Amino acid sequence: MELTKKIESTTILKKISLILLGTLLLTISAKIKVPFYPVPMTMQTFVVVLIGITLGWKLGLATILVYLFEGAIGLPVFAGTPEKGIGLSYMIGPTGGYLIGFISSVFIAGFINLNKNLYVRFLVISLSISVIYITGVPWLAYLVGWEVAYVWGIKNFVLAELFKISILALTTKKLLRFRKFI
Repeated sequence: MELTKKIESTTILKKISLILLGTLLLTISAKIKVPFYPVPMTMQTFVVVLIGITLGWKLGLATILVYLFEGAIGLPVFAGTPEKGIGLSYMIGPTGGYLIGFISSVFIAGFINLNKNLYVRFLVISLSISVIYITGVPWLAYLVGWEVAYVWGIKNFVLAELFKISILALTTKKLLRFRKFI
């Protein structure tokens, strides 16, 4: 009985540690950026999908939700914080739709079986990243107009996203091995 409690405690502690490590990686990826306006180019889309692949959809969703909670309460975890605001006021700004897209993105990357061939992995990871844009661009367009949203919310990011997708698709099989230790 006591051994079972110890094992459960260790498992819970390990999962909490992985979630906090994931939010730390997301924060670091948000701070490494190319300063575009109104949406900076960061490594966050890469890390969101990486979290989904390595942690799976349950821990991945928990990680994203904790990250969004950290930002909502005012911790400077997002790109451009604290200089461009913090908390909920930042989250309803130009990048708010992209942040919400992280939820669906991590779910897709963590839920769909990625033990397929390279082309299927590329397509699934593309879909996973695309949902970030599907929620982000309309919100950005609502705030700044469709012309600006197209140029500064899609066009300038395509090549970088293709590069990120390619790296993830090529390394997915190795990343999936990490799930065995969770």
